[in-house]
Amino acid sequence: MRELVRTNDIVLVSAVGALLDGANIHHLVLDQNMSVIEGSLGVLPRRILVHDDDNCEARQLLADAGLAHELRADDS
Repeated sequence: MRELVRTNDIVLVSAVGALLDGANIHHLVLDQNMSVIEGSLGVLPRRILVHDDDNCEARQLLADAGLAHELRADDS
């Protein structure tokens, strides 16, 4: 799994998820339920991950949508 985005912005998480869903790219949103533990302060960022095989396609999709600045560095 590769991390695409790490953010506190729940709207961005939703938008990225919708883009990935629309392209049939399976993804995971990690740390989404941590707000229950942290007290709903939004301090802990959510992470969006995709399978290694979908990494390039997902990155291109987000770049094409104008979200390249939100992408985490790719270590591949």
